[in-house]
Amino acid sequence: MGLFRKRNPPERQGSQQLICSAPRNTGERGFHGRDNPGEAMLYRNLRCAVPILDAAIQKTVRLTGSFYLKCSDSAFQKRLDYFSKNVPVGPSMSSLQSFADIYLDSMITCGNGLAEMCIDPKRKVLSALVCADPSEIIVKAGKVPGSCMFFYPGNEYGKEPVPLPNPERILFTALSPAAGEIRGHSLLQGLPALSEILLKIYECIGQNYERSGNIRYAVVYKPGNDPSDRAYAGERAAAIAREWSDGMAAAACGEVRDFICAGDVEIKVIGAENQLMSTEVPVRQLLEQLIAKLSIPPFLLGLNWSSTERMSSQQADILTSELEYFRRLLTPVLTRIGETFLRLEGSDADIEVIWSNISLQDETELAEARLKNAQAEEIERRLN
Repeated sequence: MGLFRKRNPPERQGSQQLICSAPRNTGERGFHGRDNPGEAMLYRNLRCAVPILDAAIQKTVRLTGSFYLKCSDSAFQKRLDYFSKNVPVGPSMSSLQSFADIYLDSMITCGNGLAEMCIDPKRKVLSALVCADPSEIIVKAGKVPGSCMFFYPGNEYGKEPVPLPNPERILFTALSPAAGEIRGHSLLQGLPALSEILLKIYECIGQNYERSGNIRYAVVYKPGNDPSDRAYAGERAAAIAREWSDGMAAAACGEVRDFICAGDVEIKVIGAENQLMSTEVPVRQLLEQLIAKLSIPPFLLGLNWSSTERMSSQQADILTSELEYFRRLLTPVLTRIGETFLRLEGSDADIEVIWSNISLQDETELAEARLKNAQAEEIERRLN
C-alpha cells in the first residue's frame, strides 16, 4: 500500500512502498484539502505550450544549486555521503540531488511537493525515495497542531476517504499557502489567461505566414470591345483557367512552364496589398508579465531586449533572494530524510544541509571584491 496504488505492485528488493498512483475519480472534489487534478494538468500543459515558462522553471531549479548533508557524528559521514549519491529516486534516477530537483519542480508547477520515504521491511533501511502527484492525495490538518493527515479519495461518489498507512513516511511541502490553508499555490497561478492570449497571437502569426507561403493567384480575363471577344469570352476564360491549372500543377512537380495568352489578362496575388500586423509590442508585453512572475532576467531566457543587457547587482540580489526562499523550503525535507536514514542506521546524530554558494555575478567582479577586502584588512591590521 502507498501513495501510488498500482494494480499489480511489483516486488522491489523487499522495500515497502506507500505511495503509488491513487485512482482518479470525480466524486471527491468536495473533500477539503484536495487539489483539482485538472488544474495541475493545466499547469503542466502550459509549460509544454509556452516553452519560455518551462525554460524558466528548469533554470530556477538548476540555479537553486547543489548541497550536501553534514553529519554531527563523523563516524556516519561516509555512509551518509554514499546514501546521498546512490539513493534510488523512482524507477530511473538516483541521488538526493535528483530528488530535490524533482520535488522542487513539482512544488513550483503544482504548488505542492509530495514524496515518500520507502523503508525496506527486512533490512530496516531507507531504500528509496518516490515523488508523487500532489493532486491525487487529500491533505487535512492533523489533530496535533502543525501536523497533517493524508487520505486516498474514495473509489465511489460519497464514500469516505481512506487514510494513508504510515503517514510518518510522507514528505509534503506547500508553496506560499494562504492564511488558514494547507495547500500551496503554483508559481504559474494567474498565467493561463495571459498565455492564452500569447498563444492566440502565435497562432495568427502561423496562419498569416502559411497564407503568405502558399500564394493564391487571381487571374482576370477582360474581353475587349470586339464582338467576337465578347461572344467567346466564356470559352476563352475556361481555356485560360485550364492552362493556368496545368501550369500550377507542373510547377508543383518541379517543371516550369510559361503562361501565354492573348487579350487583356490580369494576374495578381490574392491579399498582396495587405501587410502583416506587427506583433512585437504585444508579444513583448505579455512575455514581460510572464517573466515578472518567474523572477528570471530576460537575457537568461534568450530574450535580448537590449543590446548591452546584463545582470545588474540589484537583479542578482532579487534572484538570489528567490533561490534562498526555495532553499528554505527544501532544507527541512532534506534534513528529515537524512535524520531518518541515520536513525535507521542506529545513530542519533544531527543533520545540517550545506548549500553551495549562489554565484550570479561575474568572476572578475568577485575577484576584485575579494582583493579590495584583503587590502582593507591589511590596512586595518597595519593601523592597529
